[in-house]
Amino acid sequence: MSIWGKLAGAAAGLAVGGPIGALAGAVAGHFAVDRNLRDDEVVFTVALIGLSAKMAKADGVVDPAEVRAFEEILQVPDAEKKNVSRIYSIAQQDVAGFEAYATQVAGIYKDKPGVLEDVLDGLFHIAKADNVIHDGELAFLQQVADIFGFSELEYARIKASHLGPDGEDPFLILGISADVSDEELKSAYKRLVRENHPDMMIARGVPEEFHHLAEEKIKSINTAYERIAKDRNL
Repeated sequence: MSIWGKLAGAAAGLAVGGPIGALAGAVAGHFAVDRNLRDDEVVFTVALIGLSAKMAKADGVVDPAEVRAFEEILQVPDAEKKNVSRIYSIAQQDVAGFEAYATQVAGIYKDKPGVLEDVLDGLFHIAKADNVIHDGELAFLQQVADIFGFSELEYARIKASHLGPDGEDPFLILGISADVSDEELKSAYKRLVRENHPDMMIARGVPEEFHHLAEEKIKSINTAYERIAKDRNL
């Protein structure tokens, strides 16, 4: 069963408090009850709803394409799309700012940086849904990354994997400098592929509906590595 068929029962029993807990309660009021979903999947889903709803307002215009992008990420069935729109609206109207959501997410996943990167990946996907990523959205993403504890280099790598590297530099996508050895290059490449593999995402508690984005990211990583390997005759 998809996450949308399971969400409410688990959300109703989720005791995380804060803006995410409040939004989880709102979610539980709209979706059919099923208690088979793991709490970590619920937290991830609700956190992504809250932050993406806040980001949708970052450019001053709530674009339907951004809601559709979220629906695409988690493969929302037609029967649940009205509910998703309601939850988006609740999150957008919440007096808590996005910083409160991001800070709570950072605390929940402080020992799971991979999940924090998964959240950022989802937000980038939504930000570019209308084919124009606005300055307000980039500022939002940068601030969320800062709250999550990512360094400037880590954020640049994540951003490059979605928007293309600055100056067409494939090293940026791999998060390494151009003077690394061939062995260091291969090691960085293998680590990123491993970390972004769907099986690893499952182990981190990311809903399976999100895993198709891992394929997009791995494709970007592969392309960057292949460019460098070709230049080095590897």
